[in-house]
Order: sequence, then C-alpha cells, then structure tokens
Amino acid sequence: MTKNISTDDLLTSIIKGIEDVKGLDIDILDLRGIDNSVCDYFVICNGNSNTQVNAIVGSVQKGVSKELKDKPWHIEGADVGEWVLMDYVSIVVHVFQKHIREYYNIESLWGDAKITSIANKF
Repeated sequence: MTKNISTDDLLTSIIKGIEDVKGLDIDILDLRGIDNSVCDYFVICNGNSNTQVNAIVGSVQKGVSKELKDKPWHIEGADVGEWVLMDYVSIVVHVFQKHIREYYNIESLWGDAKITSIANKF
C-alpha cells in the first residue's frame, strides 16, 4: 500500500463510503489465511441500480482520498455499473447490482474466508 496506510483504516474508510450512499448487504471476506489470495480482504456490497452502484464507487473513492490521501490502483466496470471492482491492493471492493451479485455469488468461491456481514443501517 502507498503511504503506510493501515489496512484497518482503509477498511473503515471504505465501509463508511458505502454506508454514506446506502450501499446494501456489506460483507467483508478476510482472505489473509488463504494461500495465494490476491489481497487481504474483499469488501462486497450491492446497490439497486447502475446509478447507485456508481454513487457507491464515487463515495468510496472520495472518502478514501479525503481521509487517507489514497486512491485505487485500478477500477473496472464503472462504464456499465453492474459490477464495479475497485483495487486498493490490500483490499478489493466489489460493488454489484443485486441480481448480478446473486448470479456470480463470489462469496461462495472463497468458502474458507472468514465473512463478516454488516447490517444495513436503514
């Protein structure tokens, strides 16, 4: 990670960004104990439309940039807004529309991960 930002601080900032625009069904998958995992954590959430998916992505980017002066290494899928992947190196954020999330069910692909679900606040 750049600038020695702690993974915990980054995780907190990402979750706040999702919640600020009412992102739903937030799951944190802890991948640290899994051999050959691509990062430490996946954060997975969903929105109700491509507009909300893109609002979540924008909120996460803005919050992390403002609070931690960091930005994603790479973003994919923002042009369509069905499944946007934000790569912060140690944390990869997946923002889905609900039906796309259900179809791919990526949580099931990481069955050994410890999953923490965050209750919707509204």
